Amino acid sequence: MKILMVLTSHDQLGSTGKKTGFWLEEFAAPYYAFKDAGADVTLVSPAGGQPPLDPKSDEPGAQTAETDRFRADPVAQQALANTGRLADVRADDFDAVFYPGGHGPLWDLAEDKASIALIEAFDRANKPHGFVCHAPGVLRHVVRADGQPIVKDRDVTGFTNAEEAAVGLTDVVPFLIEDEFQRLGGRYSKVADWQVHVVADGQLVTGQNPASSAAVAEKLLKLLG
Repeated sequence: MKILMVLTSHDQLGSTGKKTGFWLEEFAAPYYAFKDAGADVTLVSPAGGQPPLDPKSDEPGAQTAETDRFRADPVAQQALANTGRLADVRADDFDAVFYPGGHGPLWDLAEDKASIALIEAFDRANKPHGFVCHAPGVLRHVVRADGQPIVKDRDVTGFTNAEEAAVGLTDVVPFLIEDEFQRLGGRYSKVADWQVHVVADGQLVTGQNPASSAAVAEKLLKLLG
């Protein structure tokens, strides 16, 4: 069982001068879910090398058992510091793909042609593809074989407008996932802020927020049988 994890290489929070990147818990919880299930996990990012960590996900209040496990795991730290290049991987070589969130993906992965093509390849091959929190935003330009948006007429979720407002970034992000999915014709759903919410529609799995990351990973594993 081979699972690909795609992380952001983008570290600038718009024009605020503040840093962003990937959210640590959204990487760590799925990573260990996959590893504990016996999966061979490959990490990639657009630029390769060490992906930028969102500093807010490094704060004490954002830590979990999985982030603590990561900090005590030099093998995982080494793997993360040496991600491969996204453009060099092929969907054919993997059984599933997972995208952690953090705000970074809204800027780079959402517009990255290699990422768009990769997700389209997983869709065409009917292989599980999962996204959590802000990572569902990378689907905005992805289309199905019929040319329609991949989210059109499908059950999806992602970071809500209310959650974005709660972190004070409504006017900073390039787009709001809730609005974008509704514009594209997706059947967007949500629950209360910060609660677990995972939606699966065929092989497409999306999670609303950081609390949903482990549940998205578990759903991918179930789809893999």
